Amino acid sequence: MSGPTGRPLGRRTFVLGSAAAAGAAALAGPLAGTAAAAGFGWSDDGSNYVVDTGAGLVFRVSKTNGDLTSLVYKGTEYQGYGGKNSHVESGLGTSTVTIAQSGSTILVSVAYGTLKHYYAARSGENNVYLWTDKADSSVTATRYIVRVKAGLFLNDEPDSYTYAPTVIESADVFEKSDGQTRAKHYSKLRVMDYSYIGWTTGSVGLWIVRSNHEKASGGPFYRSLLRHQSADGGGLYEILYYGENQTESERYGLQGPYVIALTDGGAPSPSLYPGTLTTSWADSLGISGYVAAGGRGRVAGVGITGRDTAYPYTVGLANSAAQYWGSARSSDGYFSIAGVLPGTYTLTVFKGELAVYTSSVTVSAGATTTLNTIAVPSSNDPGNATAIWRINNWDGTPGGFKNADLMTYAHPSDVRAASWTGNVVVGSGTETSAFPCYLWKDVNSGIVVYFKLTSAQAAAAHTLRIGVTTAYANGRPQVVVNDTWTSAVPLPPTQPSTRSLTVGSYRGNNHTFTYSVPASAWLTDTSAYNTLKIYVASGSGTTSYLSAGTSIDAIDLLA
Repeated sequence: MSGPTGRPLGRRTFVLGSAAAAGAAALAGPLAGTAAAAGFGWSDDGSNYVVDTGAGLVFRVSKTNGDLTSLVYKGTEYQGYGGKNSHVESGLGTSTVTIAQSGSTILVSVAYGTLKHYYAARSGENNVYLWTDKADSSVTATRYIVRVKAGLFLNDEPDSYTYAPTVIESADVFEKSDGQTRAKHYSKLRVMDYSYIGWTTGSVGLWIVRSNHEKASGGPFYRSLLRHQSADGGGLYEILYYGENQTESERYGLQGPYVIALTDGGAPSPSLYPGTLTTSWADSLGISGYVAAGGRGRVAGVGITGRDTAYPYTVGLANSAAQYWGSARSSDGYFSIAGVLPGTYTLTVFKGELAVYTSSVTVSAGATTTLNTIAVPSSNDPGNATAIWRINNWDGTPGGFKNADLMTYAHPSDVRAASWTGNVVVGSGTETSAFPCYLWKDVNSGIVVYFKLTSAQAAAAHTLRIGVTTAYANGRPQVVVNDTWTSAVPLPPTQPSTRSLTVGSYRGNNHTFTYSVPASAWLTDTSAYNTLKIYVASGSGTTSYLSAGTSIDAIDLLA
């Protein structure tokens, strides 16, 4: 679990993470309404169902469209900014909204066409449990957003634009007067890095605890908008599907539970975290698409050999219907992924974020699929190849390159970014930190790498490799050696079609470009530096940081 992040202004803001795992849940029981609103129960004010948890939280759900119209905690209203409610997407139209109570559980059900949405409350808990079942593409529903009144949780986090009045890109990226940039996209976090997102004043905390994302898309390393804070209020998101720099098609089905949690300033209870939350109290309600724990299975791996122990390894499961992941134990590679829907999945082993092994695995309800030790072939890890020189390490990310960390929470034009230009000298000890993490046709195309070869090395042809993690507008590298040999323009690999490099994401489809450089291209003078110029080829894109570009993983010249 990661620690606190962010630098608040006068108040504290926490974002904690934990490894994701399984478990959707639902509610059940006969109708049992109550007119009392002072204790646990529900009432009808004519326009809304009013639910009182009996522990300080009272929320209202519109009987017309299923919006969350009020969220009152200990007498303070938190819901609403700009006259907007909290809701699925930007709000559903006229819906069928019903309520039921069974003992210590209250469920509000919303039906809008093929889409079903649910709110649940438990006696004595200051939590709202939510599920959303998007059955098909007939309804646009890609998020649930909790809209929070202005001024309650002031901050100046990367994904805040309260203090950034100047628009610099697409009406959603902003610049402050000091040159720092802000956007709702800039969360810093991959899905696997966090369990909840939100704000705290020190005496009140408002959070969304995410679901296990089994019906979301993009895998464990995906980044999406999580929250924002602006002059007119704030928003907390559970992303059901996010299209920005997306590598997978949208999945359909029930997502949840995700939880709106109110606290006395601290973090949400770990019992609510994905992979920890148990909701057997919800098993018999009949929520659309719900599969109880007994209808799910588990995959367990004895271990993974052939690992580079300098890197974390993650094991992912994915098919067209669901996705899951878990961390491999650093000592031996053991892994366990529970709460998996029955089916056949592609199992992928990632070194860092680089896929180094794939296979197929079948999961059955109520059973554990045990896998023998997985042996990652040496040839599957490009870092195992013998190289004359190598800039950065092969791990599927641009981490280590210049500006790489900053780019997950800032725009490339941010004042904190080091110059995107500048030459690189192999053997200097700074070749990795001097090489920019991103290359653009209109910004730093043609960057020069200097390197020397021995006479034996210069007498032979060699393979040059450039690994990329994503690309914008079909940007891909074309190389020139010693101003005499020019590679062909490679075909662009399949990459997301949206913005990526300017919205905090380098996560696309990892691809390795290879170039066969003939011996005639090298300098025979061993005291002289050979030059490698890397250009960005593409006729797409516009200008500056929205010109064609690509994110770099590693570059090497093989022996």
